[in-house]
Amino acid sequence: MKKLHCPLCLQTRSAVNQPISINIPRVDARNGAAPAILDQLRAKLSPAGDVVSPKGRELTLKVFGEALAPAAVVDRICNDIQRDGDTALLRYCQSLDGADLDAASLRVPAAELQQAHATADPEFLQCIRRIAENIRTFQSAILHQDVTITPKPGVSLTQRYVPLRRIGVCVPGGAAAYPSTVLMTVVPAQVAGVGEIAVVAPPTKFGSYNNDILATCHELGVTEVYRMGGAQAVAAMAFGTDTVPAVDKIVGPGNLFVALAKKQVYGHVDIDSIAGPSEVIAIADDTANPAHVAADLLSQAEHSPGSAILISWSQSLLDATYAAICEQLETLERSDLTRPSLEAYGALILVDNREQARRMTDAFAPEHLHIQCESARQLATSIRNAGATFIGNYTPVALGDYAAGPSHVLPTSGTARWAAGLSSNDFVRSGSMIEFDQTGLENIADDVQLLAEKEGLTAHRLSVSIRR
Repeated sequence: MKKLHCPLCLQTRSAVNQPISINIPRVDARNGAAPAILDQLRAKLSPAGDVVSPKGRELTLKVFGEALAPAAVVDRICNDIQRDGDTALLRYCQSLDGADLDAASLRVPAAELQQAHATADPEFLQCIRRIAENIRTFQSAILHQDVTITPKPGVSLTQRYVPLRRIGVCVPGGAAAYPSTVLMTVVPAQVAGVGEIAVVAPPTKFGSYNNDILATCHELGVTEVYRMGGAQAVAAMAFGTDTVPAVDKIVGPGNLFVALAKKQVYGHVDIDSIAGPSEVIAIADDTANPAHVAADLLSQAEHSPGSAILISWSQSLLDATYAAICEQLETLERSDLTRPSLEAYGALILVDNREQARRMTDAFAPEHLHIQCESARQLATSIRNAGATFIGNYTPVALGDYAAGPSHVLPTSGTARWAAGLSSNDFVRSGSMIEFDQTGLENIADDVQLLAEKEGLTAHRLSVSIRR
């Protein structure tokens, strides 16, 4: 594995003229090295990889008095809240988030939601309305509809779709505010017909004390917003407390502790996924603009942690993109977070051809796949495993993150091999309705009786024969 230093990175930030370097792994996959680094990245990016910031580890030690693994932290939080309800929830809000709340102040007052909306930037609210309409249009088009068939005389078979009664939405709020997450989770649920939607966000300036978050909730008609985050919010919504009614499903992104909490409560409630850090694979050739490719990689790395991998059969494109990354990184507000993310979870990979790029991408099963090469759509349709695919030079991943219509809550950690992104269909429960008249029963009775007899279930057989 080679590491190159870009001349454009030799810039100064201080009077001592210290050079800046970006140590993104460079891999020549033509010698078979790529699968190893992709396997390493996949392991680090999975929920089992324990990707926790140093600050998070320090907080664990402070709150619990010992260096517990993330899974042990989540186990303790969930058990405490299931047993002690509001008492444990408020204790963790204080110790983990520094929020001095009581049961009465846990829920954001309606007047505060209204005030946030009234004082919000009008241009921001117009933007929210346009994006919400984009999401509604797409999510309505794909929503399942009831299907009824009459395959034989006297037989009616229906597949019915019923919206969930109540769901909970996790909105992150540690390092940045995410009104986009409110849109990408709440609007699909509303399209599906969910009656009750509870939004939770950490009690921080980027979470439930953020005016844009509260204004977006009010704009969408969400009246139930709670000042809580992390594993404690997931546990409260799953098990219910005196203040927080239990939900039927929990959706939305979060850090490792949120992912592990969702894993723990699954089965008690439904969840959307057990998500890891954000990730993208970009496939590009000489027809792509290196500056554009660099910007796409940086946009995922700035999630910190976020994985950004470029695969190309063009050495010149790889070199030019590396140079552009170095140049652009120095202009980013979050460069201090983006650089280590690139170095720990990024890679620039040289392959023989498109087919090798396709095989490697399918094996990694990325959350986001951005294809900027000749015949991009053809290559896209040949790749089976990706959460969301962005095709062409004018379709940056940010369009999907913010405004296109499909939800940005997508499968990570290789689960795109079998999982799909969040959609309106995740908020409906399907069930079958079966109706036979006497003629229909008579036509199928012999088969049912024979199979019941073979299985030794004579009461099953009797329930049919007694009606003949």
